[in-house]
Amino acid sequence: MYNQLTPEIVEQLKAVTSYVFEGEDINPDYAKDEMPIYGTHMPDVAVQPRSTEEVAGIMKICYENNIPVTPRGAGTGLAGGAVPLCGGVLMDISKMNKIKSYDMENFVVEIEAGVLLNDLAEDCQGKGMLYPPDPGEKFACVGGNVATNAGGMRAVKYGATRDYVRAMTVVLPTGEITRLGATVSKTSSGYSLLNLMIGSEGTLGIITELTLKIIPAPKAAASLIIPFEDLHSALGTVPKFKMAHMDPQAIEFMEREIVLASERYIGKSVFPQELDGTQIGAYLLVTLDGNSEDEVDALVEQAAELVLEEGAIDVLVADTPSKMKDAWAARSSFLEAIMEETKLLDECDVVVPVNKIADYLEFVNKTGEECGLTIKSFGHAGDGNLHIYQCSNDLEEEEFKSRVDKFFDIIYKEATGCGGLVSGEHGIGSGKVKYLVDSVGETNMAIMEGIKKVFDPKMILNPGKVCYRG
Repeated sequence: MYNQLTPEIVEQLKAVTSYVFEGEDINPDYAKDEMPIYGTHMPDVAVQPRSTEEVAGIMKICYENNIPVTPRGAGTGLAGGAVPLCGGVLMDISKMNKIKSYDMENFVVEIEAGVLLNDLAEDCQGKGMLYPPDPGEKFACVGGNVATNAGGMRAVKYGATRDYVRAMTVVLPTGEITRLGATVSKTSSGYSLLNLMIGSEGTLGIITELTLKIIPAPKAAASLIIPFEDLHSALGTVPKFKMAHMDPQAIEFMEREIVLASERYIGKSVFPQELDGTQIGAYLLVTLDGNSEDEVDALVEQAAELVLEEGAIDVLVADTPSKMKDAWAARSSFLEAIMEETKLLDECDVVVPVNKIADYLEFVNKTGEECGLTIKSFGHAGDGNLHIYQCSNDLEEEEFKSRVDKFFDIIYKEATGCGGLVSGEHGIGSGKVKYLVDSVGETNMAIMEGIKKVFDPKMILNPGKVCYRG
C-alpha cells in the first residue's frame, strides 16, 4: 500500500530539515511508547523538525511519495498511538518546545506543541497563572495531551484539556498549514474542526502550535489523605463532595496494594496502613483550593466532617507545599511502581458514571480473578476515569494477551452497558481499536472512517490508529 523510502526521498527530507536520522542513528525508543505490549516497530527514518514550515515540507514530500508518517511527542502514550506500525517516517515534534507569548488581557498562552506539561505549569505558576489540565505524566508534550484530550486529575473541577484549547496551528497530511479556532472564548461558526482535531491522536493532522486558556492560580490549597476500610465505602463518598458545594480540585482513589507498591518504589511511607486496629483497604486523595488560607481551612473542616460521617477512618491534612508534595508523590509514581514489579503489563482507562464506579470496579476485580489476571486499579474518582492495570509475572506473553483480550471484551461491554466509554484520556491508539468498534458500533465507526478519509485521502498519517482498520 505504501512506497518505500528511497535515498532520493531521504535527500529531499534533508533539504527541508537538518535533523534526519537513519539506520543506527535512530533512537530505539521511537519503536514503542510507554506500553510495549502493543509491539515495537522501527521507523525507516526519523525527523525532528524545528518549525511548522519544516513539518509542512516533510508532509508534502511524504504525501507526494505515499510514505506513512507517525507523529510523536515525548512518547509517553499508553495505547500504542505513537508506534510506527508501517515504518516510514517518525515525526518527532518534541524539539518544537518554545513558550512563545502570554496575552494576560485575554488569558491565553501561545506555545509550540512540543512544550512539556511540567515546563508550561512552572512557567504559568511564575506568572501567578494556572494551566488546569494535569495528567499524571508531567513530562508529556502538551501537543500529545491535546491529541488525546488527556484531562488528568483536575478535570473534576476545571474540565478536561479540550476546555482549554482556544486555537491551534495544524499541518494536514497534504502538507497544507491551517489555523483552527481563535483566541475568543465562544463560537458558533460552522463545524468545530478545532474540537475534531482535539483527541484525534495524530490521525487527521499534526498539531504544531497551540493557543491555550489559562486562569489566575488559586492562592491557597490543601490535600487530604482519607483512609477507608474498603473501596466501596471510599467511592460512595465521592458524589457527596459536589453535593456539599465543596468543588474539590482533584479527587483520586487508590486501593491498598497499589499504594504499597508505590511507596516501595519511592522509598517513603506517607499513607497509613492501619489505624486503631483497622486495616486500610482504600484511600481518597482530595485537593481543595481557594482564594485564601481561611477559605481553604473552612473547606478542609467541612470535608473532614463529611467523610467521617461517611465512614472514613481518619483524615490526614497536608497543608504545606512539602506535605502536599509527599502526598502526591506516591500517586504520581503508580505506573512506574507497577512497571518495576511486573513482567507483563497492559492497561485501560475506561470511564464510567461517577455513581457506578464502585460497582463497576467490583465487577472488574471479579472478572480479573476469573481470567487469571492480577488487577491493580486507581484513578480519577471525581470524573469516573479509571486506570485499570492487568499484571502477570508468570504467564507467557501470548497466554497473557489472550487472557487480557477476554478480560477487555467483558469489562468494556459492562462499561458500555452502564453508560461508560472505552477511554477517558489515554486514547485508542492501535491497542483499543477493536474495543472502540464494539463500544460505539459500526455506524459511528463508519462516520469516523469517513472523516479520516476526508482529511487524509492517502491514509498516510498515523496509519493503524483509532478508526483505521485497513
